[in-house]
Amino acid sequence: MQRIPLGRSDLLVTPICLGTMTFGQQVDEALAHSLLDQAIGRGINFIDTAEMYAVPARRETYGATERIIGTWLASRPGMREKIVLATKVAGPARGMDWIRNGSPDLSPADITQACDDSLKRLQTEVIDLYQIHWPNRNTPMFGGLYFDPKHDKPQTSIHDQLEALGKLVKAGKVRHIGLSNETPWGVAEFVRLAERHNLPRVVTVQNPYALTSRALDNGLDETLYRYGVSLLAYSPLAFGALTGKYDASGFTGPVEKGRLAAFESSRKQRWGRPEALEAARLYNALAKAHGLTPTQLALAFCYRSRRVASTIIGVTNSQQLVEDLDAWDVQLSPELLAEIDAIRWKHRDPAQ
Repeated sequence: MQRIPLGRSDLLVTPICLGTMTFGQQVDEALAHSLLDQAIGRGINFIDTAEMYAVPARRETYGATERIIGTWLASRPGMREKIVLATKVAGPARGMDWIRNGSPDLSPADITQACDDSLKRLQTEVIDLYQIHWPNRNTPMFGGLYFDPKHDKPQTSIHDQLEALGKLVKAGKVRHIGLSNETPWGVAEFVRLAERHNLPRVVTVQNPYALTSRALDNGLDETLYRYGVSLLAYSPLAFGALTGKYDASGFTGPVEKGRLAAFESSRKQRWGRPEALEAARLYNALAKAHGLTPTQLALAFCYRSRRVASTIIGVTNSQQLVEDLDAWDVQLSPELLAEIDAIRWKHRDPAQ
C-alpha cells in the first residue's frame, strides 16, 4: 500500500489507519495486540488513539487504549520505528469529571500534562501526530446543528494552545500537530496564527466523513484543500449502520452485533438517529444492487475520495479487519457515485 504525506509534513502514512477506540472496552488486550499485528502484517503503518479512549468514555476505561498500545510496542522491539503514531488531547471535559477534574477549559498546562501522560501510557518518547480532540470553544460538534454566540465564554485562546503545542514540538515530544472535530473557521484560524507567529502548522484534521455524514463537502473541504491540510476520515461505517447489520432488526438483536446495539449512549448520538438509519438502509440497498456489500460501498467511497488522505477504520475482530482492508480493492464507477449523490440530495447528511 502506498504512503501518503500528511499536510505539509514529512509524515508518510498508509491511506488506511487503524483506529483503536474499541481497545479496552469491546476488545481486550490480547485481541488488541493480535489486531495490531494483523494490521501491520497487511501493510498498515498508521495507528490512531486518544487519551480519553476507550469509547464510550468512562472513568474506568480512561487511558486504557493508550496503555494497551504501549504494552504492544514494549513487547515488540523495533515496532515503534515502523509506525506513525497519532493520539489526542481531550478538549473541554463535556461532563467527564475524570478528565482534568471536569475543567471546561484546555489550558497550556493541561496540554503539556496530557502529552506527558500519553507518552508514559504509550511507552514512547515521541508522538508523531498530536491532535486536539475537539475545539476549546463554543462550536457545534458531535452532531450539533448550530453555532450559538450566546454560549461563548472566556477560554484559552487558539494562540495560547499553539504556543503550548509548539513547546512540545521543540522539546521533541511531538513531531507534528493536528485537529479533530473542527470547523472551517477553526482550521483557518489555527493556520493563520501559526503562520503569523511562527508556530507549528496543523497538518491534519480528523473529522467524520461517511455516506450519511458529508457536511465536510460544503465548506471544510475547500478550507483543507486551499490550506494544504489533510483529512483523516473517521466513522466511515457510521458506527456500523453502513454495514447493513441493523437494517432488518434494528437494535433488537444480540449485543455482539455492534456498538449501536451494545451501548445506549451511542444510539443517542448522530449515527443512531432515525433519519440516519433510514438513509443508511438506502445506501446499503444500493450496494447490494451493484453486487457489493454495504461495507465495501461505504469504505470504497471514503478510500477513493480525493478529499481523504487516510480513512480510520475501527474493528472488534479479525474478520472485520480483513473485510475492511480488502475493500481497498473496490472501485466505484461514475454511475454508482452519481446514484450515491442522488440519495444525498434527498437525505442530506442526517448524521452530520
